[in-house]
Amino acid sequence: MFSRRYRRPKTPELLQAWQALDEDDIPAALRHLRHGTDDLPLDQLAPVVARIAGRAGFEDLRTAADALTARPEKARALYDFGYACIERGVPHLAIPALRQALRQSPDSTVILRELVSAYEREGRHREAVDVLTAHERGLADWPDRYLLVFNALMAGDLALARRHHARLPDPQDAMWLPARARQRAMLERAAGAGPVSPLDATDLRGWQYVIGGTVLTTLSPYGFGAGMSGRFAWLQDTHDQCLGGLVRLKAIIGAAGVRPTSVSLLPDRASRILGLAAARLLELPAEPFAPEREETVVVAYDLNDVAGTEEGPEILGRLFERTPGQILHEHASNWTDPPVVAADSVTLLHQSATAPWDGQLRAGEDGDVERGAPDSRPEEEIAADILAADATSDEGDGATPADPVERLTDFVSAVRDTWLRGDRAGLSSAGPVSSARFL
Repeated sequence: MFSRRYRRPKTPELLQAWQALDEDDIPAALRHLRHGTDDLPLDQLAPVVARIAGRAGFEDLRTAADALTARPEKARALYDFGYACIERGVPHLAIPALRQALRQSPDSTVILRELVSAYEREGRHREAVDVLTAHERGLADWPDRYLLVFNALMAGDLALARRHHARLPDPQDAMWLPARARQRAMLERAAGAGPVSPLDATDLRGWQYVIGGTVLTTLSPYGFGAGMSGRFAWLQDTHDQCLGGLVRLKAIIGAAGVRPTSVSLLPDRASRILGLAAARLLELPAEPFAPEREETVVVAYDLNDVAGTEEGPEILGRLFERTPGQILHEHASNWTDPPVVAADSVTLLHQSATAPWDGQLRAGEDGDVERGAPDSRPEEEIAADILAADATSDEGDGATPADPVERLTDFVSAVRDTWLRGDRAGLSSAGPVSSARFL
């Protein structure tokens, strides 16, 4: 039992977290600190974080929180606390301390960069832009002005990103060359997408392409204007939806003018099922994945599932660098826990999804919700069921903007010269189009 004694906080949010710790419920304590922490008094926040860190065994964070508890006005204590919070995966708790530290030491690029890092990890790119522009006179080109361009892009401010990109010289340190190449690619993709896509705060397809090079083929037909913006939160997938995704994959391959000669099967069961269906729909041979194979469509159901296989980490490492003519397609991509590589095309974005052949939730005879048994039939039989399904788009709630396949193929035709280029660096943020999520 952690015996160190701290003064009970008075702020309601902190008191709820404190009480959760009294019950040894660390996850609940962290949930109480997930929102509304920016304006909490640091002399009350630090003791709560110290208790959490002590219970979790994070000695570095506990030490930093103790130091901040003792000297909440000291810039070094504020910085050390913020740094430790970021290192331990709670950057939202770092932000108020680092902002206060920067107010006390406004010329410190070390504190500025750490605050920008915290904002980035929280997807608060506009605030990162604001703090960088407020300290523009002291910015170094690398990394500071680069970070300004990056965060302007991720905040959807193309004009600002282009203006500062034009002022950014090539880096002298070779470590920044890949970042420079990715940033140029983002701006080139924006130039290609701009004439056919609004690139506004609701243009999920346009921005998904700009920030990751991914063509998103399907928008969720539910809750578009109620916070989802085209993403799914929780999804029970269907054979119909799988077929619809493959039909649209075929359409964008045609619109891009590429000519694959095979479909490559990844090692997890879900990807093999979908890959077999894709091969039959595209009328191409299906072959086990080989990283050096050119002119092929690599089909994944969910790349995070691929990562969980024995061969997965090596395969994803090889997919990071592009093989000529290779198209990486992912059916269901997790946008809150994105895979380490960004696919070239994605059917849908989800927070949680259950494949049609996995045990899905349903109402039992007694009315209670239960999980059904998984479909254990051979992969070829399930693939045949996908091909026999109905690819007609779900009309949804009627509030989602119409998205006929012609709009998708027009988009791909416009961006074909910038598609399938560069590496497949995974996304670190949802970008300019926000969506509601559950914790």
